[in-house]
Amino acid sequence: QVQLVESGGGLVQAGGSLRLSCAASGRTFSSYTMGWFRQAPGKEREFVATIIWLGGSTSYIESVKGRFTISRDNAKNTVYLQMNNLKPEDTAVYYCAANTRRVGLGLREYEYDYWGQGTQVTVSS
Repeated sequence: QVQLVESGGGLVQAGGSLRLSCAASGRTFSSYTMGWFRQAPGKEREFVATIIWLGGSTSYIESVKGRFTISRDNAKNTVYLQMNNLKPEDTAVYYCAANTRRVGLGLREYEYDYWGQGTQVTVSS
């Protein structure tokens, strides 16, 4: 079992920044592909960013490229999402997820087998 706990959400004005953190339990965090997803009110949950377990390559949804950065600290069992130049359309509940089976490229929900409880990000205009 892997437990994921997100933190760092909140209310910020457009153009501002937030850094989300996700602390994971487990002794083999470095072997997990980690991802961030978000769900806005009335919309389906969508992929935001992923960081692959091997080599640390990253991928992002087009709308956040150049503004968001995903990173990980394997010594702290933590993955981060640095969000800059936030826009009102970034408002959502953000979820951290772990792909412990290392399937796929980390872009799809079904590739992830553990999820956090989510943290609210609200961007005011």
